[in-house]
Amino acid sequence: MDERYPIGKYEPQPFSNDRKNQWLQDLRILPDQLEQSILNMDEKQLDIPYREGGWTIRQLIHHVADSHINAYIRFKLALTEDNPTIKPYDQEAWVALDDVQSVPINISLTLLHALHTRWYAALRNLPDDSWQRTVFHPEQKKNISLWYLLGSYAWHGKHHVAHVNRLRESRGW
Repeated sequence: MDERYPIGKYEPQPFSNDRKNQWLQDLRILPDQLEQSILNMDEKQLDIPYREGGWTIRQLIHHVADSHINAYIRFKLALTEDNPTIKPYDQEAWVALDDVQSVPINISLTLLHALHTRWYAALRNLPDDSWQRTVFHPEQKKNISLWYLLGSYAWHGKHHVAHVNRLRESRGW
């Protein structure tokens, strides 16, 4: 198994209401799952990489918050503009910024709880045709549907929770 992808890589799926409801629930419960995954970890454990060459647990928690803030904005732009161009960001540079080391992870966890409450509320009652709205990704040079993004970010949260859980299992925590 590739330690970088403990649940496999994201695989796009055709639209279905059942899948939509599952992915929305995945977004809704991610903050609780992420918080549960780091329960009772001490400061030293938070500074251990989840895999060789990977980010520390501390960096990972702050990364999920940064990533999902960007995702929320991308969804809101797609819902209010016609195929807006999104702003890519350098996630490696973001996790190297001082706030990732100096701000306690509970701040990012609190942010995720609030953000995911808003995000879920914004998406839960969208009509089916809204999932075909798009954003333009300038680095990938293609349009990306909200449906694709929903699946991708539902996967992203589970992907990083699995990183933490695998580290815990491997260390016997």
